[in-house]
Amino acid sequence: MTTTRENGSLYISIENKIATIEFGHPASNSFPSELLERLQKGFQTLSEDESVNVIVLKSEGEKAFCAGASFDELVAVESMQQGKLFFSGFANVINAMRDCNKLIIGRIQGKTVGGGVGLAAACDYVLATEAASIKLSELSIGIGPFVIAPAVERKIGISGLAELSLAAHEWKNAYWAKEKGLYAKVFDSIKELDNEILLFSEKLASYNPQALLEMKRILWENTASWKNLLHERAAISGELVLSEFSKQALSRFKK
Repeated sequence: MTTTRENGSLYISIENKIATIEFGHPASNSFPSELLERLQKGFQTLSEDESVNVIVLKSEGEKAFCAGASFDELVAVESMQQGKLFFSGFANVINAMRDCNKLIIGRIQGKTVGGGVGLAAACDYVLATEAASIKLSELSIGIGPFVIAPAVERKIGISGLAELSLAAHEWKNAYWAKEKGLYAKVFDSIKELDNEILLFSEKLASYNPQALLEMKRILWENTASWKNLLHERAAISGELVLSEFSKQALSRFKK
């Protein structure tokens, strides 16, 4: 069952040293700004929770993992400052994931677009189903995946980022994402995915917490500049979304 709340839902549970963050939104698990802020704070809180060794990030339902940022909020942007603030939502979440003291496992059960691809890329280990295709469609609406690009490039390289972002109209299937390094494993069904999530998270949570922390730090070496970089990228998108090209492109998507 998925949420019907206009601003979405976010639930955190902790069991056997494993924290699960589950988010949801009626519009294909997309993110309004309020929900992104709650997710950011969730990672920050769990980062300091000594009862947690590992975090699992998942979304509601059996269809889309995440449709990216809220389309309704995107089309409502009217100034550069408002635009920068809007696009900074995913910047703040990715930085919270980067700074988090706990390893993050991504559970990707379905299609993922835009900022959702950034979330997957910011996880430390990702498991997915065959249905977990990905797409970066930002160029088609006159902006670009600038904020999430560093996280995506870190996982699939600059050539993978180019292939994914420049072919803004194309879906890349889950096996493409696995081949490029975004996904660690791909499963036939959600049931198989969840079985592996449980086994893997339990195994990881049983390891020395200090060793896990040191491994997290190694995995994220040389990314300290992201604290400012991602917000600089948000400003670029915030300006471009006000362009005539973007306004016309977005108008075609309105009902």
